[in-house]
Amino acid sequence: MSAFRLKKEHYGYLFIAPFFIAFLIFGLYPLYNTFALSFTDMTMMNSSSAKFIGLKNFTRLFADDVFMKAVRNTWLLWTLNFIPQIGVAVLLSVWFTNIRLKIKGVGIWRALFFLPNLLMPAVVASLFYALFSFYGPVNQFMVRAGFLPQAIHYLQDAAIARGLVIFIQWWTWFGQTVIIVMAGMTAIPVTLYEAAMVDGATASQMFNRITLPLLKPILIYIFVTSLVGGMQMFDIPFLLTDGRGSPSSSIMTNNILMYMKFASAKGHIGAASSVGVAVFIMTCVCALAIFYFMRERDK
Repeated sequence: MSAFRLKKEHYGYLFIAPFFIAFLIFGLYPLYNTFALSFTDMTMMNSSSAKFIGLKNFTRLFADDVFMKAVRNTWLLWTLNFIPQIGVAVLLSVWFTNIRLKIKGVGIWRALFFLPNLLMPAVVASLFYALFSFYGPVNQFMVRAGFLPQAIHYLQDAAIARGLVIFIQWWTWFGQTVIIVMAGMTAIPVTLYEAAMVDGATASQMFNRITLPLLKPILIYIFVTSLVGGMQMFDIPFLLTDGRGSPSSSIMTNNILMYMKFASAKGHIGAASSVGVAVFIMTCVCALAIFYFMRERDK
């Protein structure tokens, strides 16, 4: 009887084993392999005779102005889309969960806001490329309405290209952020707000003293996951232009640069891996900083 009970207790390991096996094969091993390749001079042409070169790939990387520009672009594009993303998400969540406002059709609004997140990035990029192309609907409307004397190349202007990438990233992801923030707000006990109202607290005081502190775990999750996604930004800026972060490399991101190094004439696998390692370390450091500064502090 005891032997049967012992075997039965191990059934749980069988159910979780597929996840760990898949993580080791498709998650941990590629990470280890990328680190190993970043210290070699491997290319597509010398994969069998690659040599260990130490930190030379990283020395060349940080001396390259293109890499530093890609880092600045990535941070700029992520920051300028994340700030309005979290701001609009919190504002909408406060409105939708406010009992006094009694907004109708909250579920429908949430579904509408989340819909862009269901679209494939390739579809979204193709849509905006068609809209803002030289002969696209935007140019036709602006010229016929008299707002522009002649059609312009929107996607060849650095400011407009950046603005489009920022808007697309915000438009695609703010709906999901709204749903996550709303879930956190609805989990806060109503009795806390009732007690605060009895004590004479204002709406802003309740938001600052009750809502924000109790939302901190949710906000940490949103910050970290958005940071990871932002540092891996690739599909929208890549597909929106010529795949090289044009114009003037204004929307070239870390991952686009990594792809360009891998897809070059010789296929510099080691150099591309060094970009991936640098981005991984940068993301980890920033994520740890978020955990540190947003941690619970003993009063």
